[in-house]
Amino acid sequence: MSPELARSVLLVDDDEVFRRRLARAFSDRGWEVREAADLGDALSAAEEETPEYVVVDLRLPGGSGLEAVRRLKALDETTSIVVLTGYGSIATGLDALRLGAAHYLTKPADVDEVIAGFARAGGDVEVDVSVLDPTIDTPSLARVEWEHINRVLADSGGNISEAARRLRLHRRSLQRKLAKYPVRR
Repeated sequence: MSPELARSVLLVDDDEVFRRRLARAFSDRGWEVREAADLGDALSAAEEETPEYVVVDLRLPGGSGLEAVRRLKALDETTSIVVLTGYGSIATGLDALRLGAAHYLTKPADVDEVIAGFARAGGDVEVDVSVLDPTIDTPSLARVEWEHINRVLADSGGNISEAARRLRLHRRSLQRKLAKYPVRR
């Protein structure tokens, strides 16, 4: 890809190892890459030069990835954003999409999955079609319940008693549910 055709991507993630790995993978594919470790740095970088594409982690120091989506879209509506999270939840994925994100992926996501997320949103990126999964799996009820419980727990600041109160569960019942591993789709 020639320099004048290079696409620009801003990677926003506080996990330095993951961010650098993703940056290297994008660079190897000819992308112009900028990095930010928190919401403030991301907004400063975007105000300096608006990126075409953004990859943002859901949990950031100084604010959330959802706030980043909202503010980056306010700067430039045409910016295509993929939200990544290690705490995948259907509800937060829908929130991200409502705010203008192009796609929502759970970590660990590789560069091909991210580029496929941009392509699904109608971006003009080249994508290896082998990474696109034509089947859409519906998560099981147990998986949806587990994601909801973990979101409420996160919203409660990790306080099990508060999360149990919000979920209208006994604290010990909640602890038993949390001890189980998430049911895969």
